[in-house]
Formats: sequence, structure tokens, C-alpha cells
Amino acid sequence: MPTADHVVTIRAATLDDVAVIHRMIVAIADATGAAGKVRSSVADLAEHGFGTQPAFTALLAEVDREPCGLSLFLPSFSTWRGRTGVYIQDFYVAPEARGQGVADALLAATAAHAATRGGTYVRLSVAAANLRAQRFYARAGMAHSDDEHIYVLDGEAFATAASRAAKAL
Repeated sequence: MPTADHVVTIRAATLDDVAVIHRMIVAIADATGAAGKVRSSVADLAEHGFGTQPAFTALLAEVDREPCGLSLFLPSFSTWRGRTGVYIQDFYVAPEARGQGVADALLAATAAHAATRGGTYVRLSVAAANLRAQRFYARAGMAHSDDEHIYVLDGEAFATAASRAAKAL
């Protein structure tokens, strides 16, 4: 937990924070050995997160007024639950801020954000090799689902599928 001298604060990110958000996303990719996979730019995040129709919400954690954590999430709807929630796309705490309660505060603030909008759950995926994150999520009360696998339609396969459907319309 943070000491009295190092208080964790959580706040909604603004357009002025886009470069910080992007740096944290790149840090996630670096930490998971996927640095070359980040194709987004600061401009992409500004447009899609802070434009006329924001696609995501971002919360920043700060210790001593320095950004050190990120929860970037988007609305979700569970047809099985019949309820709304949020899906965390990116969750990050800088190595130097770990062990100070930042992750707990960010996860709680994300859940509170969802709850104030009628949400009843938080979902996310975590890299299979990221055991530290998996242990944190389990301690936080999140359950691992053995009956789901994430699939992605991307790149050329996405373009081909979209093109086939466009011709059929």
C-alpha cells in the first residue's frame, strides 16, 4: 500500500494524456515481448478515444502526481448475463510503482466507473505467460475461464472477410 507520502490517485485521462497512454501501451508490449506489434499512434488514440464518438475510456493512476498506471477499457454487453460491463483492453502499472496499491486502485476505479453506468462486471484477457498479472487478478477476485479462448480476425484475413461480405451486401 502507498505510504502517506506516496498517495495513489486515479483520474480520468484527457486528450492531454494521449502521449502518456501511448507510452504505457508500448511498455505493455515491450514487457510481453510484443513490441513490434503496436501499430497505433498517439494520433490514433486521440481520434478514437477523445473524438466525437470515443471508443474507449482511460483512467490514469498517479503517485506523487506522476502517471504510473493505466486502465483503458470499453463498454461490453454480456448476452448470457443480460447486463452491461466493461472490457479492459490495456492494464498497466509501471515497474517502479508496483507494490504501492496502484493496480488495486485502478481495478477498483474501473469497476466503480462501470457500476456508476449500470455495469455489473469487468472482463479482460491476460497473456498466458504473464503469471504475475494472473496472480494479481486472482487475488483481486477475478475468475479465470477455462472454457474460453480468444480468437482474432485481423490483417489480410479481416480484409478478405470484409471484402466478401461487402460484395454480398
